Amino acid sequence: MRNDVDHLPVLQQDELDRVTQTLMGEFAVATARANQPWKKNGRILKIILFGSYARTDWVDEPENGYQSDFDLLVIVSHPDLTDIADYWYIAEDKILRDTAVARPVNIIVHTLDEVNQGLSRGEYFWVDIARDGIVLYELPGSALAAPKPLTAADACEMASEYFSAKLADIDRWLSTVDFQMEKSADDVGFQKLAAFNLHQAVETTYACFLLVRTLYFPRSHNIKFLRSLAEDSDPRLIEAWPRAARIDRRRFELLKRAYVEARYSASYQISNEDLDAISTSVRALRDIVDTVSRERLAELKAEAAR
Repeated sequence: MRNDVDHLPVLQQDELDRVTQTLMGEFAVATARANQPWKKNGRILKIILFGSYARTDWVDEPENGYQSDFDLLVIVSHPDLTDIADYWYIAEDKILRDTAVARPVNIIVHTLDEVNQGLSRGEYFWVDIARDGIVLYELPGSALAAPKPLTAADACEMASEYFSAKLADIDRWLSTVDFQMEKSADDVGFQKLAAFNLHQAVETTYACFLLVRTLYFPRSHNIKFLRSLAEDSDPRLIEAWPRAARIDRRRFELLKRAYVEARYSASYQISNEDLDAISTSVRALRDIVDTVSRERLAELKAEAAR
């Protein structure tokens, strides 16, 4: 794997260095007072930049509402250290509030065993990272396994099963939303339920796409992160979400917040007009994912037949 970011502008190199130092520093704080040996001796084994900034096809147009994210894989020494809430939330929040980091940062955290198991199964997500990723930090003795090829027949079978299950789940969420939106005209409770279920529909839609395309789905409910991963893989998904206007960006943020706040916050508010606009985008996303996933399955079937 490469270990330089010389292809990036100096500003972005500095941002990545700052992000790396924040992750390392906050992880050290989180493990410093531990009693359990596995936690006290916990280590970050690697930090790897993947996605568009590793491949050089990033977009940096914040004035138009679109800016590629930094995507980072953090590899740790113990499964319990992958818990975002316990070990990484403060670091993520600190990075988010850091005015010296001008673009969004997403992290996924896995053990070396998890990554190497994915490589040994030939899962596309991990194979792409092993091929295109750039090491920002690593400890000696933490080499990735050599990727093993996944047969097209096996990939087709796995992707087909994911597609059938997830597409049905998306339509179930949307059927629930239809009922709740019918009741939401004068009922704040139904508005909140509709918002939450629209969030679930979006999360499931991105799961469908990513599993069909990469055979991997991160442990995350953050639909902004999932959107970034999915759009990075296929820019056609960008069409589902208008983002040039402030109101469109606000609506996506309302949907993102709905996963927690629509259920637990008395102050969360969303109008029927917002729900209608968001629902339109969610259904557009569902249809785009349906189309591009079927294209991918057709490609895999053709490869398997050869």
